[in-house]
This record gives sequence, structure tokens and C-alpha cells, in this order.
Amino acid sequence: MANLVCVRCGETMPVTQPMSFVCPRATIYNRHHSLVLDEQPKLTVRESFNPFIAFRRMLMWASFADALGMSDDQQVDLITVLTGRVKAVDGAGFHFTPLRRADDLSRHLGFSDEGGVWIKDETANVAGSQKARHIFTELLHLMSLEIYGRAPWTFATRPELAIASCGNAAIAAATLAASVNWPINVFVPADASETVLNRLHELDAKVNVSLRTEENPTGDPCVREFRIAVSDGCIPFGVQGPENAWCLDGGRTIGWEIAEQARIKNVAFSRAYVQVGGGAFAANLSQGLATAQPNVKLMAVQTAGCAPLERAWRLAGETGSVRDAGSRWETCMWPWESTPSSIADGILDDETYDWVSVLNQMDATKGRPVVASEDIVRTAWDHGREYTGINVSPTGSAGLAGLVADRRNVRDDENVLVVFSGVLR
Repeated sequence: MANLVCVRCGETMPVTQPMSFVCPRATIYNRHHSLVLDEQPKLTVRESFNPFIAFRRMLMWASFADALGMSDDQQVDLITVLTGRVKAVDGAGFHFTPLRRADDLSRHLGFSDEGGVWIKDETANVAGSQKARHIFTELLHLMSLEIYGRAPWTFATRPELAIASCGNAAIAAATLAASVNWPINVFVPADASETVLNRLHELDAKVNVSLRTEENPTGDPCVREFRIAVSDGCIPFGVQGPENAWCLDGGRTIGWEIAEQARIKNVAFSRAYVQVGGGAFAANLSQGLATAQPNVKLMAVQTAGCAPLERAWRLAGETGSVRDAGSRWETCMWPWESTPSSIADGILDDETYDWVSVLNQMDATKGRPVVASEDIVRTAWDHGREYTGINVSPTGSAGLAGLVADRRNVRDDENVLVVFSGVLR
């Protein structure tokens, strides 16, 4: 049986424990602890277009559901019912998203016929990004507890959910919450776009605008107020591992899905350029893909306007090793000093919350961080839309910006992976 293990202190919790969201040693004032799974499963695929059904026996939620007494058929039924409810709210249910070689983009970037840029297109996934993958296993966990009478609430007394996000994750969380009529608090920054705010209101989310203050000039005010809400009884329902480890479970499905699609298409990737905000996406994709292609270099992409991960990578190497650096959290990771700034606003997390897992995956795959200038972020966004026809946002195409910034280091015959995640609203 797999356990959840803290990357900072080594504290363990069984995956069968209800509400196993955070390390027991974490506090509202000290979130420098993060639970991760202590083992990665072998790639096992069941026939289904729904990734949560196709890979269900690989999910830690399956072990949790088994322990509750839920049969495999009942697990499939619950996933199917919840997916149907999500589709009713969003118009899109969970399904395998396309993975294709971007021929025109590959030619534009100078790749040969033997290599090229492969785009995993998540813009047509639930809520327009990969974020709902992470949060769906949190929903499965909560609904399983409720169905089997193990939750410390009833339907009528459900505590509010909570998330801190400026865009894609907020909409994903509010979409899932609306699908089961669960009230949710969303903490957004003052510069959140009107389009995002309108969609959150349409989903009946309670929107809380969080402001930077002179007393707290650094660090994300949305995360700070979110943590206060959780300490007051809200349930964490987001995409940051230190706040809810269950987001790391469903997040792996994108890596497993890519691994299975690559097998069918007979393509081996040399590198994966993945945009990094909080870090869970990059770590989970790399871990999932490694079940079949363990040597795909994780190239973790941030913008010059907010790059705490690259700083942590350098400091971890200077103070010991980039691997398992959680015990040196304060030495390696802290909030970006200046106000984060980029058109790729969805990855402007002041801290890379899941930085330890990202560093571990870069070390394991011989990858590294890539910092893209704002000019390159904008150019990649323009070219990503022009040469693929995908209506991707600047955040969603930020992985491509990493490839453009790093192109001189990539051979023309390499097959590289980029994820477009985040539809342009």
C-alpha cells in the first residue's frame, strides 16, 4: 500500500486515511511541508476514453475507494456520474485530449522530418485547461467520504470549498464544485480579468479579491487569505500540493495519457517543455510520462518576470544537491521579491509550491529550468496560434516559449513535447 510522505520532514500518512490533505506538521504559518506519493505505479490502461476510468487502478484514489469497500464497478460508476455532471455544467467531460505533431510550427522552428514539436492540446478539456484533472481526484475523495458516511458533514452541512487562483484553476474548481452543488470560495488577485470573474460568477462561486499590502508586500495574498479560510473550516480545493496532496493524484493522468498516446503513435520524446507556476503540473506530467518514457528531460519553463524555481535550482545545487532538497526549503524557495509580471499571468505564482517534486524530476530526467523573456513569451504565443490554429492563451503557450528560448540547444531531429493548456477567453 502506498503512503503519502512529506518532502520536508518525512512524516508519512496512508493513502487510505480520510482528509489526508496536508502534512500533520504543517501549520497556517508554516506550509514548508508537502505530501507526495512514495511510489509510482506501473502503466496500466483500461479501455475507455475517460482518463480517470482508463487509468483508475493507478490512482491513489482507487486504493482509498477500495478501503471504503467500493467495488471496481462502483468506482467506474461514480467517475461516470460525476463526469456527466461536469459535462452538463461545462459542455466538456473528461476525455483523452489530442496529441499531434505540429507540422507547420515544426517547420517554422527548423525541425527536420525526423523530429518536431508535438502539441498536447488541453484547451478543449474541462474548463479549458489541465487544471480540472488535478482537482477531480479531490472531488472523488470528498464524494466517496460523503457517500460512505465517513465525512464529518452531511449534504446539508457541507463546508465551503476554497481555492486561490487568478484564472484556469479557479474556473476548473468552480466548474467541478457547481457540478455537485458544492459552495466554493475563490480568492483572486485585484488584476484578475473581467472574463474570468464573469465566468466565476456564472458558476455561483463566491469571489474574494485579495490585495497586496504594505505589511505583506511579498507572497501571494490570495494564498494567504485562502489559508485563513481553510483554518476557519473551508476544504482546500486547488492545485498546490502543500495545500491538498490529492491534487497530485489526478494530475498524473496527463502524463499517463501522453505515454499511452506516444506508444500508439510510436514516438519517443527527448524533452518536455512544461510551464511552471505552482509546479504540480510539471511534476505530475513528468512522473506520469516516466512510467513509459523515463528519459524525457523535464524542461521547467518560467518567465523572467517571476522565476523562483530557477533560483531554487541554483541554490539547491550550491547548498548540497538539487534532489530531495525539502529540508533546505527556507534556503532555496521563498516568494519572488518584485511584483510578478507577464502576459502569461497564470504562471505568476510568487512561489513554486511543488518545487521539490519539480527539482526531483528535473534531476531524474537530466532536465533543467528555462527562463523565457517577455518578448519570447509573446512571440511564442503569436506563433503558437498562427501555426497550429489552437486558441491558446499566453499562459497556455508558455511551454512553447521555453522551447523557443532554448531552441539552439535542441537538435533538429529531436521530438519534443509541449502542452497547450489554457484556452484564450
